[in-house]
Amino acid sequence: MSETSEPIHCERCGRDRAADTGVDALAWASDTDASGTQWLCPDCARDHVRDIEGKLPREYW
Repeated sequence: MSETSEPIHCERCGRDRAADTGVDALAWASDTDASGTQWLCPDCARDHVRDIEGKLPREYW
C-alpha cells in the first residue's frame, strides 16, 4: 500500500483510517479508477464483499 498525505476515510460510512491500529489498519480495501482511489473500512468491505467480487475480471475465477 502506498503512503499518502491525504487522510483516508471509508467511502461508505466515513470511518477515519487514522483511528485504526494494528491489523484493522491493514485490512482496509481500496478501489482505484479514473475518478481516484476510494477506500472501504474492514466492516464495510465485509458487508459489501459481493460488490467487490463482482468487479473482478472473469479470468480470476
